[in-house]
Amino acid sequence: MKPTKKVAFYTLGCKLNFSETSTISRKFEDEGYNRVAFKDKADIYVINTCSVTENADRRFKTIVRQAQQVNPDAFVAAIGCYAQLKPQDLADVEGVDLVLGATEKFNVNYYINELLNTPERNKNGGQIHSCEIKEADFYVGSYSYGDRTRAFLKVQDGCDYKCTYCTIPLARGISRSDTMENVIKNANQISKKGIKEIVLTGVNIGDYGKGEFGNKKHEHTFLDLVKELDKVDGIERLRISSIEPNLLKNETIDLVSKSRAFVPHFHVPMQSGSNAILKKMKRRYLRELYRDRVTKIKAVMPHSCIGVDVIVGFPGETEDHFLETYNFLNDLDISYLHVFTYSERENTEAAEMDGVVSKKVRAKRSKMLRGLSAKKRRAFYESQLNSERTVLFEGENKSGYIHGYTENYIKVKAPWNPELVNTLHKVVLTKIDDDGLVRFDFVNAEVL
Repeated sequence: MKPTKKVAFYTLGCKLNFSETSTISRKFEDEGYNRVAFKDKADIYVINTCSVTENADRRFKTIVRQAQQVNPDAFVAAIGCYAQLKPQDLADVEGVDLVLGATEKFNVNYYINELLNTPERNKNGGQIHSCEIKEADFYVGSYSYGDRTRAFLKVQDGCDYKCTYCTIPLARGISRSDTMENVIKNANQISKKGIKEIVLTGVNIGDYGKGEFGNKKHEHTFLDLVKELDKVDGIERLRISSIEPNLLKNETIDLVSKSRAFVPHFHVPMQSGSNAILKKMKRRYLRELYRDRVTKIKAVMPHSCIGVDVIVGFPGETEDHFLETYNFLNDLDISYLHVFTYSERENTEAAEMDGVVSKKVRAKRSKMLRGLSAKKRRAFYESQLNSERTVLFEGENKSGYIHGYTENYIKVKAPWNPELVNTLHKVVLTKIDDDGLVRFDFVNAEVL
């Protein structure tokens, strides 16, 4: 009897990548592979790459080295966005056997099985199977589970926007959606596994419905999707991961405010608080619309959590432009920031623009916004003290504590108790600790 082959996965980047890695890993398990942790010895290592930032590119080589240190004879495959954009760069990395682009990655197990039977694999560098991105016009559904108390459910892929700094359309292709029927089927499958929370994910989920049946006509809208998912039995929480402000409609906000399962947490990319920079980025809104969305959310859900993506150091961003962004964010009723330092990406309009901001200035502006984020998060947490919330507890023992999140995304801590894992409890938030996490008192001992 042949010993069971072991496979390990490493995922860089977004929630969408995590959902796809999980789906791909299940294919290996269905073929009899045993999935192990990436730090453990495996026969095959699959790295799902990201190319949103320069740092993600650099990390790839480090991860390959880590795999080789554990097993120098292991088979290493690279898939994902960086693999689509720079396949030859990845294939040239020592130890890489296989590089798969946007359409091929879901068949990684097939390609690996073929190459494992090739006696001289990797003799001349990694083998590449990569398509022209215009061929990435079909949809593959995905969802993650097993590692977390929540699941990432992919509902959409690709993007038709032409933001001048972004390589994602080049890496993932045109905007296309899962069918409503398949999304609901996947949500029901997740529910049957006892998972309490689903996070909706995609490249541009507010564009849901486009390409649902292989055409550009919207058979359904994102609002339709929210309505149908709210009816799925067994899922206690539904969370919208990230949605463009111009696609977050008032009707959706109102529906979430009255929803059975959707939680009061929105992550809305802004990128800049300067209209001049937003126009250079070719974003599809101005700051006035962004303010309107925040105002609307807070009007119907005062306790809601609002996260913001922002980019600093975009070409042509003067000190005045940056201060516009800083002051705009400082005045907004938001809860935290995800700050990205602009980095030049090949084949984007922004990379050719004048007005390059020095790395030193970019770092300074990034630090200022990270400080503002800490202030905003603290103020939001303080506003929620003495309120009653529901916490979903996670499964990891972190230095003797168990962590969890309230419906409005406040991170709490309590002494480790395995009986709390993947359970929901009513609590009263009582105190912010030195580490920025919130302590609480149980309202009652019952599991919800």
